Amino acid sequence: MKTINPLRRRATRLLLSALALLPVLSAAPALASEQVVLRVGDQNYYNIRASVEAANALEGASYRVEWKHFQAAAPIAEALDSAALDLGFLGDSGLLFLAAKGAPVKVVGVSRQNQDGVALLVAKDAPYKTLADLKGRKVAIWPGAWSQQLVYRALEKQGLPQDYVELVKVMPIDASAALQGGKIDAFPVWEPYISQLVVSGQARPLLTAKGLMPAISTIAANADSAKAKHEAIADFLLRVKRAREWVNTHQEDYAARWARTAKLEPETVRHWFATARMVIEPVNEAAVADLRDTADFLHKSGAIATPVDIDKVVDRSFGAALAP
Repeated sequence: MKTINPLRRRATRLLLSALALLPVLSAAPALASEQVVLRVGDQNYYNIRASVEAANALEGASYRVEWKHFQAAAPIAEALDSAALDLGFLGDSGLLFLAAKGAPVKVVGVSRQNQDGVALLVAKDAPYKTLADLKGRKVAIWPGAWSQQLVYRALEKQGLPQDYVELVKVMPIDASAALQGGKIDAFPVWEPYISQLVVSGQARPLLTAKGLMPAISTIAANADSAKAKHEAIADFLLRVKRAREWVNTHQEDYAARWARTAKLEPETVRHWFATARMVIEPVNEAAVADLRDTADFLHKSGAIATPVDIDKVVDRSFGAALAP
């Protein structure tokens, strides 16, 4: 009978153990490289990416942000609905239109700014002095955005029916050219379009959102992302808040930087930032009340077919990240 050398037997066991560990060891780098990615939808009105990068607010973050830029709220809403985005910045109207359809979205924070940053513009030399002067005139709106809400609220306040003006569907980016070409008579829009047209002398505000509507913005998350990426989203919200605070104390520096990024005249950006004063806040009682007011108005006016239960749309679990 052949005897196996004990030393050889021990060496064999060690080799087999080492071989068994190879799959684990080879998988370790792959696991370590897996990093949470936040897909964030931004618009010119919010310039979140620009402010975050200017303030270097993402330094040391354990996740990666994949930015996607949009011209209006509607495509951001669609991307949140389809889970193409984890997080998006859009006006309250756009979010509530989406929620009314039963889309899987949650409001995780809000942004507030000067309400003059949403206005109904007319050509600078147009004869119109009040909304009543626009009877039968063409007013461009984008359904589901602040523009529709502003027109409806302004008409209601003056006791005028919704068909008092002719509403036409035009994207904000195309409305200024349509106004100059005489294809429309007025259009409600937000910054930086307002400052761009006012500073250049092409248009003037006929009225603004002040006294008409809250005009708060929502930081909305896809409902599944709000759960699966909760920690990363909470951290990102805090960094965005700090970036916005940095902007409000470095306006000149930031205005110059953002003008280059957005390819706008520095005068346009300074005009906007001089009064904007954007702040990021949690979903507190004031935010819930404003969202409920807007949702009720949109339903009452017929813009939204079904009522929206705001308590089911907001997610207060991110409040601690944005607490004062």
